Amino acid sequence: MSNLAHKHQQQYVEPSIQQPKTLPLPSERRSRITPGEKFLGILLAAFIAIMAIQIVTAQAAIYEVNKDIQDVQSSIQEQGKQNGDLEIQISELRKPERILSKASDLGLNLEPNNVKVVEKK
Repeated sequence: MSNLAHKHQQQYVEPSIQQPKTLPLPSERRSRITPGEKFLGILLAAFIAIMAIQIVTAQAAIYEVNKDIQDVQSSIQEQGKQNGDLEIQISELRKPERILSKASDLGLNLEPNNVKVVEKK
């Protein structure tokens, strides 16, 4: 009898509820970015950073040069103003009336017989 019960038990298979098949989770999760792509990305980021620093440095140098140019232009304007003032002073000092008054103050007098006129050639 034990054989018979055993056969009957082998033939009877419990109906099991079919569950949807689940995919096994991968034990190692692979990155979508390869090491070569990572290297190129880092290289690109470094290049962009270096170029940004280079641009800022160039702009700072341009600013300094422009500042120096403005300083020189302002000093040129000041010197031009001083030169104009000195030319006005020279023209006032060259007046014959002033020269005669200074000469008479120093004791010199004008004698028409002693005056010699020299002409330019």
